[in-house]
Amino acid sequence: MRQEMKSENLNEVAIERAIAWTKPPFDEETRKEVESLVQAGGEPLLEAFYTDLEFGTGGLRGLMGPGTNRMNKYTVAQATQGLANYMLASVPEGASIAIAYDSRNQSDTFAKVAADVMAGNGIEVHLFSALRPTPQLSFTVRHLNCTAGIVITASHNPKEYNGYKVYWSDGGQIVPPHDAGIIAEVRAVAGPDQVSWGSDPAAQERIHWLGKEADDAYLKTVLNLRLSDSLRSSGSDLSIVFTPLHGTGSVSVIPALAAAGFRNVHIVESQREPDGNFPTVHSPNPEEGAALSAAIELAKTVDAHLVLGTDPDSDRVGIAVPDAASPGGWRLLNGNETGALLVDYVVSERKRQGSLGPGDFVAKTIVTSDLMAAIGLDAGLSVKETLTGFKWIAAAIRETEGSGQFVVGGEESYGYMIGDAVRDKDAVAAACLLCELADFANTHGTGLLGRLAQIHAQHGAFKEALVSQTKHGRAGKAEIAQQMEGFREDPPEFLAGERVVEVRDYAAQRRLNVSTGESQSLDFPASNVVQLVTDRQTVVTARPSGTEPKIKFYFSVRMMPEAWRAVGSYDDVMQSLEQKITQLKAEMGVG
Repeated sequence: MRQEMKSENLNEVAIERAIAWTKPPFDEETRKEVESLVQAGGEPLLEAFYTDLEFGTGGLRGLMGPGTNRMNKYTVAQATQGLANYMLASVPEGASIAIAYDSRNQSDTFAKVAADVMAGNGIEVHLFSALRPTPQLSFTVRHLNCTAGIVITASHNPKEYNGYKVYWSDGGQIVPPHDAGIIAEVRAVAGPDQVSWGSDPAAQERIHWLGKEADDAYLKTVLNLRLSDSLRSSGSDLSIVFTPLHGTGSVSVIPALAAAGFRNVHIVESQREPDGNFPTVHSPNPEEGAALSAAIELAKTVDAHLVLGTDPDSDRVGIAVPDAASPGGWRLLNGNETGALLVDYVVSERKRQGSLGPGDFVAKTIVTSDLMAAIGLDAGLSVKETLTGFKWIAAAIRETEGSGQFVVGGEESYGYMIGDAVRDKDAVAAACLLCELADFANTHGTGLLGRLAQIHAQHGAFKEALVSQTKHGRAGKAEIAQQMEGFREDPPEFLAGERVVEVRDYAAQRRLNVSTGESQSLDFPASNVVQLVTDRQTVVTARPSGTEPKIKFYFSVRMMPEAWRAVGSYDDVMQSLEQKITQLKAEMGVG
């Protein structure tokens, strides 16, 4: 499906491709929209047609609209045909697929297109009758023994975007060898005339609608993760504020919290209803403080102990807690802090209950705080470190089945997973466990911030930060590539006064000892990531996003207990680490 073009004839070829979209088999509405683009010309036409929307290892994600480089029913159908071809080659008989979608504009339309194409290829389809969260799709793939799964979502991206994520039979997103095989099949589909559209009655009979039974099975799994006996027996009156940010949290997190025993949950009513225009937020991303502002204002009026918000497909959750020292009296926790709290609670409670076994492990990604690893190791667990993305954690779970069980894990981008019934980040389960932890911490008089301070006192003070730079279009891609090349070929000698001792190049799969010049292999699949490590274990990571036009910079600093006690109070230590991160940002030119 993908066609590469030289820069000098991009405009000419884009026009030629656009003109093809003004004729059958494209529908009348699409033809009219493209005719308008052709008449107007310029950058909008070029960006829509200069290339094909790339089907990568995470599937599709892009701006919605007509064009080969846009999310629309034709690019969705062609991707689905390629996936169907791969499924039928892998499972010639009895192939099946589960399909879900979130609240974004056209998500339901794209899901039905995908279902029709799959059914048109003779594949049995299990399609949710209404919007559902991504983690439920992951669960359902395994629960129904499906060959694969699709969820239509662009996660936390702005309203103009949509996406298409593919899962394999283990419930995890596709990894080698399936990813390369599926990509090849998708690229081989040259146009909509090669798609089996599945509009005939026989094909439609292969579409089975999922509803309450599928919901109950997933909810039961979430409830089984509870660790508190008192919560199971007596419930909780802890004051909680939750916002679904116009997404699937309305149909998943709200009922899950109620079923888990939380009786005092206040919903941000202006953000309750699913709405792909996300009218009350600039971006439905719980990583951004502005997304939780309405929830925090409500929390002040109901004397809440915890604020939670989930993104449109409910795979990420952000939280805020009361803090008199923070502006407005509330503090937003970053993904590493929340992850450390969650890992510590799950691991410590399961250890207390004697439910950890040999080979059990926690997992984190290479850009996630090492504090999660320290907690797991201290409890006698193994630690699996993976590339960024929960598909790699899912792969680690699959590789260790029978020799150890996944306990809990997370990544810095507000994604967490507890247990292995779901093989992707799960904000529904995480929200329930975080509320349980908040209730536990409140009962014991520490609150979540006090609990975090205790974790730092035991394992070391850690602080992290993330800076994303958005680089749009073809020029942006070139600029990102140039930045990454600079980090590889000419890394800085010092960072924040600390000597850089190691450069980890995950694309070349090697780690370079700067002082000796010796290289060792990195036992990870190749990935476009560069890490700089100092002699004090400060880590700076540069990684282009695989799903957005961004380059991300991750900063991680630490101070071990034996060192930070000499600095002063806990607050002094955290302020010192914050100052170091500020210096690192400035030196990297991303402050």
